[in-house]
Amino acid sequence: MSGTGDAPLAGVRVLELGAGYAAPTAGRMLRDFGAEVIKAEDPVNGDYARQWVPQKDGLSLGFGRLNSGKRSVGIDLRQSGGRDLVRRLAAEVDVVVESFRPGRLEGWGLGYDVLSEQNPSLVLTRISGFGQTGPYRNRPGFGTVAETASGFAHINGWPEHPPTSPPFGFADSIAGISAAMGTAMSLFRRERTGQGEVVDVALYEPLLFIVGDMVLKYTGLGEVQGRIGNSTGAASPRGIYRSADGKFLSIAASNQVIATRLFTAMGQPGMIEDPRFATGPARLEHDELLQKHVSDWVESLPRDEALAVLEEHEVVCAPVNDASDIVVDPHFLERSLMSITGPGGWDSVMTPGPVLHLSGYRGPAYDGVPLVGEHTHEVLGEGLGLSGDELGELVAGGVITGRGDVPG
Repeated sequence: MSGTGDAPLAGVRVLELGAGYAAPTAGRMLRDFGAEVIKAEDPVNGDYARQWVPQKDGLSLGFGRLNSGKRSVGIDLRQSGGRDLVRRLAAEVDVVVESFRPGRLEGWGLGYDVLSEQNPSLVLTRISGFGQTGPYRNRPGFGTVAETASGFAHINGWPEHPPTSPPFGFADSIAGISAAMGTAMSLFRRERTGQGEVVDVALYEPLLFIVGDMVLKYTGLGEVQGRIGNSTGAASPRGIYRSADGKFLSIAASNQVIATRLFTAMGQPGMIEDPRFATGPARLEHDELLQKHVSDWVESLPRDEALAVLEEHEVVCAPVNDASDIVVDPHFLERSLMSITGPGGWDSVMTPGPVLHLSGYRGPAYDGVPLVGEHTHEVLGEGLGLSGDELGELVAGGVITGRGDVPG
C-alpha cells in the first residue's frame, strides 16, 4: 500500500468476517486509511460476492472494488477448528468487523464477551439488517429492505410511478461507511481508556438519518412526504434538464443569490423582480411555470454551451455524467479515481478512491484482489505461529485452505 507510514490507521489490524457488501465496505474504508485487513472467507467458495456480475477474467468487478489489497484467509466457521482459529486471530487484532444475523456469533462462541476476555481492547463492529437490539433484531436484512423500511423508496421517484429502490448498493454502502466511522471513533476512545467496545450498525439507520426530514415534516406538520421527482419540495428552481443536443445537466438555484445569477445567465435578469419569482417561497409556489422557463432556456443550447454560460455566472450546475464521462474527467482523474489490479492484470480497470482526503496522507494503492485463501498460511503461520504440520492437518480436515489458487 502506498503511503502507509503516514496513514492515520497504520498499525491497526482488522479481521473482517462479513461477506457481501456492507461489512467489506467498512473493511475497505479502514484499509483506505492504512489498516491491515485480514478477510476470513469460506475456504472453498470464498465470499459469495465473488460470484457477482459483471465479471472480468473470472472475478467479480464489484468484489474487486471492495476487497483489493486485503489478505484472504480461508476458514470454515462451521467447524469448531475454524472458530478456534477466529478466536485466536481476534486476540491478535484491533478490530473485528462482522455482518451475521444477531446471535450468530454468540451461537458460535464468538460473542464479544468471549472475544473481549482474550482481548479487552478489541473493537467489535457489527452490521446487521435491523441492529443488535429492538423487536426486529432477528430479522434478516439486505440493502433493499433497508431502502424500503427507512422510507427512502417511498419518497424516491415520480408520483405517477411506484416507490423506487436504487440500482446499486445504497443502504449497504452508507452503512459500511458509517461502520468505519464508528470503528474509528471507538479506536480513538480506546486510546484514552484502553478499553474496546461494540459498534452496532443497522443497515436502515444511516439511511433513515439521510431522509430524516420526512419524519420531521410528519411529526411537526402532519404531512406525509410523497414522491416529487427531481424537485426537493423545498426550493425552486432545481432539477435535471435536457439540452438541445439531447444531453442532460443539473441546476440547483436553491437560494436567492444563485437564482439571481441563473436568471441573468438566461438573459432574463428582470425575472428576479417578478413577484412570482422574487423570493424563495414565491418561486416554489410557481415552480411549474419557473421550471418551464428554465427548461426552455436549456433546450435552446447544446449542453456544453449551456454549462459554459452557467459556470461563467457561477450558477451551481453539472453535467449528468455516465461512466464514460467520469473516467475521462480531468478533475476526477486527479483526485477521485484510482487503478485496480486483478488476477488478469486489470490494468485499465478504475475504481473510486477514498471518500475523503487528509492533508497528511497520500492515500492507498489498490494493489491486487486476493484469491480465496491466498494468505492463509502466511497469516496463520506467521501471525499465530502454526507449524507446517499443523497447517497441513487443518487443510486436510477442510478447516482452512492455503492453496491460493481457488478461482475467484
